[in-house]
Amino acid sequence: MAKITRPAPKRAIPLEAKLVFKGIIYEVYHWEQELFDGTKTTFEMLKRPDTVEIIPITNEGKILINYEEQSGLAPFICVPGGRVDYGEDPEAAAKRELLEETGYETHDLVLWNAAQPMEKIDWAIYIFIGKNCTKVNDPTLEAGEKIGTKEVSFEEFVEIVQDDNFRDEEISLRILKAKDKGKLDEIKRLFFG
Repeated sequence: MAKITRPAPKRAIPLEAKLVFKGIIYEVYHWEQELFDGTKTTFEMLKRPDTVEIIPITNEGKILINYEEQSGLAPFICVPGGRVDYGEDPEAAAKRELLEETGYETHDLVLWNAAQPMEKIDWAIYIFIGKNCTKVNDPTLEAGEKIGTKEVSFEEFVEIVQDDNFRDEEISLRILKAKDKGKLDEIKRLFFG
């Protein structure tokens, strides 16, 4: 796969912005900005590590989904995914997260979408389709997560992304827009072609 270009943020953090807080995940930046009436005020933005989501498809034509629990959160449904480590490229992160959370691997990743969905956060989400996934290990979960993986059909997946407990909103949005426009067959061909 060719090097992936990071999508531009909806609003860039200006070069003159000052880092006012650096946490474990988030950085907070402030800068002065002139308003339409000539007054100035302090603007603020967050920056966080980019994330990956993977829609894994097995050799048998099933999509893997996760039923997940994390400390302090209600249980939710998602696809495998997580943070891109510092210096790691999104494709490597996707393969790592897939292996850690499911025990499956793929050598056939397709970038489906890359976007920065939030105006006030510099944060890119990369969505991959992992084709020909095969089980090679047991999952290696972090101490703060419990994950169960289930195989579903494409039709079941389309229903699951509409569930209120499905966490990956960018995927839900893309599937629902395709469904609304009568283009689910195009997505099915992309997933399984």
